[in-house]
Amino acid sequence: MSTSSSFSLKQARRLVLTAQGFTGRQPSAPVKPARINRLIERLGTVQIDSVNALVRSHYLPLFSRLGHYSHDLLDQAAWGQGRQRTLFEYWGHEASLLPLSMYPLMRWRMLRASRGEDIYQQLARFGREQQDTIRRVLASVQALGALGAGSLSTRQERAGPWWDWSAEKHALEWLFAAGEVTVAGRRGFERLYDLPERVIPSAILQLPLLSEAEAQRGLLLHAATALGVGTEKDLRDYFRLGPADSRPRLAELVEAGDLLACEVQGWRQAAFCLPEPKVPRKVETSALLSPFDSLIWERSRTERLFDFRYRLEIYTPRDKRVYGYYVLPFLHNERIAARVDLRAERALGRLAVHAVHEEEPGLDEEGMLALAGNLRRMAQWLGLERVQLNCPRASAVRLRVALAQFGGD
Repeated sequence: MSTSSSFSLKQARRLVLTAQGFTGRQPSAPVKPARINRLIERLGTVQIDSVNALVRSHYLPLFSRLGHYSHDLLDQAAWGQGRQRTLFEYWGHEASLLPLSMYPLMRWRMLRASRGEDIYQQLARFGREQQDTIRRVLASVQALGALGAGSLSTRQERAGPWWDWSAEKHALEWLFAAGEVTVAGRRGFERLYDLPERVIPSAILQLPLLSEAEAQRGLLLHAATALGVGTEKDLRDYFRLGPADSRPRLAELVEAGDLLACEVQGWRQAAFCLPEPKVPRKVETSALLSPFDSLIWERSRTERLFDFRYRLEIYTPRDKRVYGYYVLPFLHNERIAARVDLRAERALGRLAVHAVHEEEPGLDEEGMLALAGNLRRMAQWLGLERVQLNCPRASAVRLRVALAQFGGD
């Protein structure tokens, strides 16, 4: 191990990959709840997204780092009863699952939302103009317990011209942002809301209210721990802080010695990391990455770190897509070496590979075998019988040969 306040780009990658949990040591024994909890505590936040072309996105980051695990473990941690529940839903980096230990760090954001600050203008306006509706919906939750918007919606009253949401849906979203309700569970992908005191442990709710500055410093430290090294923008983006909040807090952390100012070769902006950073000599790992994985969700940072330009093309018209509909980057050792367009065809029992694109200088034989192995393990994890190649590119020919060694395609 080496320590430094100036990093080459390779060193920065190694620091980041290690901080993000890509150690290359996936457990051989079945993954247990404690392992899930430790990883999410380290990451601080796991983004939720409704796209289900492969699997809901919040399941993928754990698979990328831990390998095969039961979806039920994450479901129990997020929406289970009693001590099973170790996570809560809130606005971390977009809609997210966060460790319960971070609930106090989000209270300031809830209080701001209750004042109409730092939330969508439409929702803030609703909060100002529709307090009667908000009180009525909150009373229903108090009386009836966990409810979804569909249970309350009359569809007769609209909250505004921009979103096709009922007034009840808007009220629940406002109450959620303000911390007056929280997510108790999900029905399908629909949130079920209840009072925080019926979901969040009392020991968490009774903790003293942190000042905004204390909470923001805590979030920046979490971001620095999870990112390994990052610019001010990288650190604030992790939990969606504004620059007016992050910049003074960052200066305070550096002044206190809790963060170290450093340099990364080729980066124009100053960077920051935890004191005494330990850079491994190399990182050997391979993983298929969710488009919403915290390693790559900030696209400009991904370009700086990996020289890899990535855009999700779900909403791009088919004839204008460059790489495919739902493309997962493939991390191999210390670079993002390929991208693969995947779909889970559950009715046919197969993981369909619609495109394979190698990044320069391409994958060597060992790298292609690693990709094939990852695809085969993903299919097994998703309960699919086989990997099906549906693409004509030369890369697919090599991948077909590699898959044959795993009994696939």
